Amino acid sequence: MKVYIGADYKGFERKGQLLKYFAKTDYEVIDVGAYSYDEGDDFNDPAITVARNVRENREARGILICDSAHGVTIQANRFKGVRAAHCDTEESAKLAREHDDANVLCLSAHFLDKEAMQKIINVFLETKFEGLERRVRRINRLDEREDYD
Repeated sequence: MKVYIGADYKGFERKGQLLKYFAKTDYEVIDVGAYSYDEGDDFNDPAITVARNVRENREARGILICDSAHGVTIQANRFKGVRAAHCDTEESAKLAREHDDANVLCLSAHFLDKEAMQKIINVFLETKFEGLERRVRRINRLDEREDYD
């Protein structure tokens, strides 16, 4: 499976730790930045890049890391077909995949250590979507939108 991973400066260190972890796995991991620690960077850039790549590669997954995980989650969810979930436990990651077919995992560098992140990531990447009719129906409605003035 192809996995796109991105982080802002607050998630930069954790992303580096995760890249070392992923080097021992069979996942094809693509680092989309940040490539250096820069307190002036924006969480938007890696979130946009991950979201675009996941949208274009339906079998791929994304991982985003920022301080709280809120900003990257909000940004990624602006893309049609992207279902980004902020998960802080293994159970939340399992439910995000089973119930909502989440395709981008958002993690908090502030609240999670690397071991917790690794466990959450494993559950997220290994859990399959249930595919129940009601869940598919609800997911299909996620891209409905109202035009705002």
